[in-house]
Amino acid sequence: MKAVRKAMTSLIERLPAVRGRYTEDADLAKTTWFRCGGPAEVLFRPADADDLVEFLASRPADVPVTVIGVGSNLLIRDGGVPGVVIRLARGFTEVSVEGEQLRAGAGALDLNVALTAQQAGLTDLEFFSGIPGTVGGALRMNAGAYGGEIKDVLIEAEAVDPFGKRHRLDAAAMGFSYRRSTVPAGWIFLSALLQGRPGDPAAIAQRMAEIRKSREETQPTRARTGGSTFKNPEGHPGALRAWQLIDKAGCRGLRIGDAMVSDKHCNFLINTGAATATDIETLGEEVRRRVFENSGIRLDWEIRRIGVPSQRGPGAVVEAGETA
Repeated sequence: MKAVRKAMTSLIERLPAVRGRYTEDADLAKTTWFRCGGPAEVLFRPADADDLVEFLASRPADVPVTVIGVGSNLLIRDGGVPGVVIRLARGFTEVSVEGEQLRAGAGALDLNVALTAQQAGLTDLEFFSGIPGTVGGALRMNAGAYGGEIKDVLIEAEAVDPFGKRHRLDAAAMGFSYRRSTVPAGWIFLSALLQGRPGDPAAIAQRMAEIRKSREETQPTRARTGGSTFKNPEGHPGALRAWQLIDKAGCRGLRIGDAMVSDKHCNFLINTGAATATDIETLGEEVRRRVFENSGIRLDWEIRRIGVPSQRGPGAVVEAGETA
């Protein structure tokens, strides 16, 4: 442990001066919706976009950088994340109205985008209320729900590359497709400009209420989960959705330790107590294996997984209805 702490101290001493805050050996488990996973070697909370740009331009080239939002669609492995983990919080959360457009910081909650649009009487952005997470994550994975995707409303995004150079990208330059963009993985989004159109605030609020009701009825919204675990398969004529494939493979209620396939919506993995990230990831891989055996379709992870795996193995698989 002393050797590890010494290495951490030497890393932080190599980092440039910032106006934000560095934290060594930072607990990341409490920042994710799964509430598990290892620490960040160094966590950096930049004060604003300029602070982040200056950090990237000045950091040692051999120091790895990982960016996270509110951890809604994220699994941090138990061995933690080496290098610097950047969390966009204050300074990146503003949402402002510009006529029929909204400008949102990459750290702004998707729900706040929808609420701001509703209050301004702008429609076409209600679907954001059904997406857990932040604008930066939505840009990275072309997030969508309830008939809308960010590609449908994006005018432009601003990002910074690993060398601290800013870029403006229109929707075409984002390379959007189902749950992905082609923007290089090392680029960090700073903000997005979104297009709305005039609408009735009461009708917009009603649509958002319908989305909230649907989520509460069909998804384990109050559980410790990372949202939809796997992407719906593409390229298979007549293919079922991911949850249907998982259900047909007999995985509903499957458990490893305290990690469980949700009974309510089986494309959700949940932490029912003290599940480790290893338990959750191993359960996900077991689901993928069973789905492939049953259907010949390999599910792709939608949840982002980062960090170093633990040396400790997972618990045993427990079938639905059995006890450990």
